[in-house]
Order: sequence, then C-alpha cells, then structure tokens
Amino acid sequence: MTAIAVTIAGSDSGGGAGIQADLKSFSANGVYGASVLTALTAQNTLGVTAIHDVPADFIRAQMDAVYSDLKVNGTKIGMLSQPEVIRAVTERLGAHETGPVVFDPVMVAASGDPLVADDAVSVLIDVLVPKVDLITPNLHEAARMLDGAVADDEAEMSRQAAKLKMLGAKAVLLKGGHGSGAESVDLLLTDDGETWLRAPRHETLNTHGTGCTLSSAIAAGLAKGEPMEEAVRLAKAYITVAISAADNLHIGAGHGPVHHFFEFWEK
Repeated sequence: MTAIAVTIAGSDSGGGAGIQADLKSFSANGVYGASVLTALTAQNTLGVTAIHDVPADFIRAQMDAVYSDLKVNGTKIGMLSQPEVIRAVTERLGAHETGPVVFDPVMVAASGDPLVADDAVSVLIDVLVPKVDLITPNLHEAARMLDGAVADDEAEMSRQAAKLKMLGAKAVLLKGGHGSGAESVDLLLTDDGETWLRAPRHETLNTHGTGCTLSSAIAAGLAKGEPMEEAVRLAKAYITVAISAADNLHIGAGHGPVHHFFEFWEK
C-alpha cells in the first residue's frame, strides 16, 4: 500500500519552501504527497513581496476533498497566517483520519519577512498545538511562541522545549539550526524524555525551505509507520545532506533552496 501524506501550508512561488518544498520532501522520502493550500505568496530567493490568504471555507473544502478520498497516513501543517484559517484547519482535522500530525509553526521566511499575523500566534498555541503529535519550531519561533528570549545554549533549549510541551503537543522538536557552533543541535522531547540530535553545521546561504523540508520528511517517516524518534533521526540525516548539497543548485540571487533530490540528480 502506498503511504500518503498531506501538506496543509502556503505556496512559495519560488519553489523553495512551503507546499512546493513539502511535496518534494515527501517524494524524496518515498511517500505520495497531496496538498491543501492555505495562502499564496509572491516570493523568490530574495524575499516575500505579497501574501494572499485562501478563504477559510475553501480550505475546508480542500481538506474535505482530500481526506474523504485518499487514505492519508500522515499530515504536515505549515503556514497558517490568520486566526480563522487556524480554526478551520483544526476543525477539519478533527473530522477526518489524518494519521500523525506534524506542525511546523512557520512564522518568518528565510529572508526575514513575517508570515504570520500577530493575533494568530495565540490562536495557534491555544487551538492547534494541543491537537498535533509533534511541533517543530526553530529557536526564533520557540521564543515567539513563549514570548521570551532566543535560547542561546542547550540548557535553555531544554527549558524551552519543556515549556512548549506543556502547551499540549505530544512531542516537541526544537531545532537549533539558527544557533552557532560547529554542530547543528536539535532537541526532541517526548513523554519518554529528551533525545539530542547533532550534525555538522554546513555554512551556506542556501537554506531556504529547511524547516518545511525537515518537518515534511518527519511526516513522511511517520506516514510509513516509523516510530517518532526514528522518523526524526532519519529526517535529520536527510536535511543535513540536502543542506550540504544545496550549493550545487545555483537557484536565484538570494537564499537558495536546499537540494531535495540530492540522491537522484546527477552529482
């Protein structure tokens, strides 16, 4: 049986993040991908110039169409920029078989452009987070969700992950890719405790779509039946190579995308 994952996220017209990155990540990790668009962005490697939010009723219609027909094994949620969209997505998740749900709280683009309205953050925390299996904030997103400072060491990462889990998510992956040092260090916190994941840090400007790609790779693993820790470990290994291979692509004049298909394209 073919594993199926759904991404509920915004579109990146430049192809490096959002829905486009999610579908590439699903495919590269051996899962059929379907999609529900929550927003359209006019975007390239240099930045976001416009955002058009999809009406909540149409998001509901997309979700009902996809989940009523496809046997979905996993779901990834990305950009939800407005309170009514968050409520619509949460409502329809409860009406369908979704498989494990991974929520990447996308708040700021790699270019620094904001992607979520201020009044949507509290709704994300109160309405959606308690309904998902894993949240995957980076250091800056975690700080915004907790209304605090960005974690600057592993002890603070541990404290913030615990606070995030108390918001109601079953598990938290706090990503340290925006930190410093020779290693990129992530922390997975589940009911079984902490798991630290480390990989060499590759210095490159081409990290557009990193968070989208990682969370989608995790959702793909969960859709294939992998346990949470294994899905996260395999996804971490995948994104590490995708980042290290990103400079081979030469896409755009700004923050280019990671290389989703490094395993299949000519080196």
